[in-house]
Amino acid sequence: MAVIDPSRTWAPLEQRLAATTNERHRAALEVVIEHMRGEAAPDLEQVMGTLSAEPDYHFWMGGQDVGPKTTEGVRTYYTNFMETRTGVLEFAIDRLVVDDDCVVTEGDMKQLYPGAMTAVLGVEVDDPDADYLVVYRQLLVWPIDASGKITGEDSYFGGVRSVTPVAREDLPQQYIDLVHAPAANAH
Repeated sequence: MAVIDPSRTWAPLEQRLAATTNERHRAALEVVIEHMRGEAAPDLEQVMGTLSAEPDYHFWMGGQDVGPKTTEGVRTYYTNFMETRTGVLEFAIDRLVVDDDCVVTEGDMKQLYPGAMTAVLGVEVDDPDADYLVVYRQLLVWPIDASGKITGEDSYFGGVRSVTPVAREDLPQQYIDLVHAPAANAH
């Protein structure tokens, strides 16, 4: 059984949406769900379609804001993110807050990484050819503008909590197709 199921990322939002009658709150939940699904696809145009004209991201890591700014900055960020092949993830949300101006999600981010890519997180692994499940705590604030678009992501990253090797049979097919199929086809 796959160690990650990306659809569990938006499941709590869909559950809240089903119980929500406030139209502004429903619209906020719907646009964040659409954004999450676009990231999982990965579909750059779907993700960008959920954003306001001038998104402004704040990724707080080590006391510094390293988030992309402007539409082009955010587009470049997502293009690069999708090219890293580390986008197969599951956000195990255990806190969800919705109001007229934002959605807040908090939980454990579970993300698959090829061993050679864990260095970008400052994590050294024993086998760079293996695959790893990296877990970290994350809080995301999704501000929503008057038109119902996401104006950015304010992300608070508390550091890596665990790094665990994952057997090939426990990897989701999407990850295998992204990471291992291109290498197999290169031979």
